[in-house]
Amino acid sequence: MAYLFFKYINELLFSLLNGLVLCHRPFWFVICYTYFKMSTPKQQKPKKGFKFNAYILYGVLLLVLLVFLFVPENKGKKIDWSQAKTMLQKQHVDKMVLHNDRFANIFLKKGAKDDNSYKGKIKKSQSLMATETPDFSFEFEKDFLNLELQKLQKDMQKGQSGYELPIIFDSSTSMFGGFMGTLLMMGIIFFIISLVMRRMGGGAGGGAGGPNIFNIGRSKAQLFDQDKKVKVTFKDVAGLEEAKTEVMEVVDFLQNPKKYTNLGGKIPKGVLLVGPPGTGKTLLAKAVAGEAGVPFFSLSGSDFVEMFVGVGASRVRDLFKQAKEKAPCIIFIDEIDAVGRARGKNLAQGGNDERENTLNQLLSEMDGFGTDSGIILMAATNRPDVLDSALLRPGRFDRQIGVDRPDIKGREHIFKVHLKPLKKLSEDVDSKKLAAQTPGFAGAEIANVCNEAALIAARGNKEKVEMEDFQNAIDRVIGGLEKKNKIISPEEKKIVAYHEAGHAVAGWYLEHADPLLKVSIVPRGLAALGYAQYLPKEQYLYRTEQLQDSMCMTLGGRAAEQIFFNKISTGAQNDLERITKLSYNMIIMYGMNSKVGQVSFNDPTGEYGYQRPYSEKTAELIDNEVRSMIDEAYQRTIDLLTDKKSEVEAVAKELLEKEIIFKDDIERLIGKREYDEVEVIEEIEAEEVSVVEELAVAENEVELDKEIKPILKESESEESSQKSSEENAEEVED
Repeated sequence: MAYLFFKYINELLFSLLNGLVLCHRPFWFVICYTYFKMSTPKQQKPKKGFKFNAYILYGVLLLVLLVFLFVPENKGKKIDWSQAKTMLQKQHVDKMVLHNDRFANIFLKKGAKDDNSYKGKIKKSQSLMATETPDFSFEFEKDFLNLELQKLQKDMQKGQSGYELPIIFDSSTSMFGGFMGTLLMMGIIFFIISLVMRRMGGGAGGGAGGPNIFNIGRSKAQLFDQDKKVKVTFKDVAGLEEAKTEVMEVVDFLQNPKKYTNLGGKIPKGVLLVGPPGTGKTLLAKAVAGEAGVPFFSLSGSDFVEMFVGVGASRVRDLFKQAKEKAPCIIFIDEIDAVGRARGKNLAQGGNDERENTLNQLLSEMDGFGTDSGIILMAATNRPDVLDSALLRPGRFDRQIGVDRPDIKGREHIFKVHLKPLKKLSEDVDSKKLAAQTPGFAGAEIANVCNEAALIAARGNKEKVEMEDFQNAIDRVIGGLEKKNKIISPEEKKIVAYHEAGHAVAGWYLEHADPLLKVSIVPRGLAALGYAQYLPKEQYLYRTEQLQDSMCMTLGGRAAEQIFFNKISTGAQNDLERITKLSYNMIIMYGMNSKVGQVSFNDPTGEYGYQRPYSEKTAELIDNEVRSMIDEAYQRTIDLLTDKKSEVEAVAKELLEKEIIFKDDIERLIGKREYDEVEVIEEIEAEEVSVVEELAVAENEVELDKEIKPILKESESEESSQKSSEENAEEVED
């Protein structure tokens, strides 16, 4: 219906333009010719510079219609009825046209125009549309003019028998007041709809086919092929060795499919990249596109979602249609959770949600293409818990590749990749130290640190990027922008110093606390007045003792305020949030409480909804145990800092003097930490040495094998010859 409507509008506009051409106006001919040319589709290569669009023509037409709509009616020189009556009496009037009982146009005879009384009074105007221009015009009232015309007709008939006044009645409305007004409204509606449809369906790359109002159901995937290659390769991806290995197999599937099909293996249909934000999922997909050498369709999950019903499913069908034409190829859908959410969760909208229709179409398309079609679907998400189970089953997404935050070795490799673009680096910049100081950082955060370090160095007018700049960049990423000019009263500064000293000393004397790196009372970010930076260990399992020590270290700031000032402040708000969350997780998720028991109420899929999977009595018990756990940790911290009161005071005074102190300063003030600490960098180096030693041992074994095997073979040959000789001797004796 929409196509027929727009086709009718197009033909109507073209007919109107043809009618306007008959008026012998060159302007209309140019517009008509241009419109005809723009309406005829031509396949031409895109040219640089200004491109004439059909919508420009529509805008010009709309402007012309507005001009003609509001242009005044074509009239002659304005006169009154007495003057018009004199012209009628002299029989100089060729015709007098009465328009809609409102005004009249007077057309004089050719001979009468030469009369001296009319010289200089006739209006010489030309209309854009009319072929004849009136000489004079006057306005009148309906009843008055009727009476006057009747009287004048009687008077004229007395002098000349049978004379009729040359009066013509025109009751039609103005061309531009009626029809053109309606046409104008239709043109405005058409223009708005065209603009909306163009925005909804156009602007897509690759397979969208260009900006067209009828392309709303076309796929918005961006195509990368031989003409438009991706420059990212696996060399640009660091810290994801396991994921790279899995993905490289996919590339090998596409390049050498017979290698696997000859053995009866099937090429996987789908590969799902799962991991936190910033870990390099999209970068890994780009590397696949750069290495595979096959067409690569890239789009986001939100590209399927539109306000019109059925558009998402239509775009899915068009996407796979284009992929089959370009096979072998790869389809990459970023943030697939936008359309792949579990069905039936949104009960408020019912079961016929547009997102569900799009997902159903995606599932059917993934089942539709065969294993030998050469189409592999890749997707990325950081929320695998919300995806539909039908999407994750084997046969659709056969492989799920975890792209987790890198460990210390991975961070070192990532730092090396992002340090290469920095042209001038100081010799003291060590990627191993930077990797050790950034635990839990993803690839995107490491890239941000390197960029911030370069900006800080440039801000300080340095010729090279130094290690100090990287330290400041890490602090800025963790704590926020440093605010040295922030005015803090001496009393508040003292409270902050003792608060941070409490954290540092508590962690210093706790066995399972993380090693301290530095303590600062320089305000950062929006609310942070100070912070203590630690180096957490690279571990995946935590015991109860480790979590309890972590709680005590976190409560060290509040305990120090209580001991030294006998008052507490709002500075421990973030600390209390962390320990509250940790204590609830210990009881509800990890089962680390004897009274609640070995139970876990973790609900990552949202199965329970807004209802708790335990009773009110159990909830009360959990709340009581959380309070008891926090109170016990707080009392333990109070006892520890009371015993180490002098150490806390020494660290606080040093902070008030220097504002920033490091691990070496604390060792100088309160002595070396009791518990043995193995530097993380030393662990890496030790691991690297052990690996080298293992390789050397393996190589020596290989060399020994090479030397020993010939000797063994000679000895075996000698033994066999001796055996054969003995056997022959026995035969002779027999």
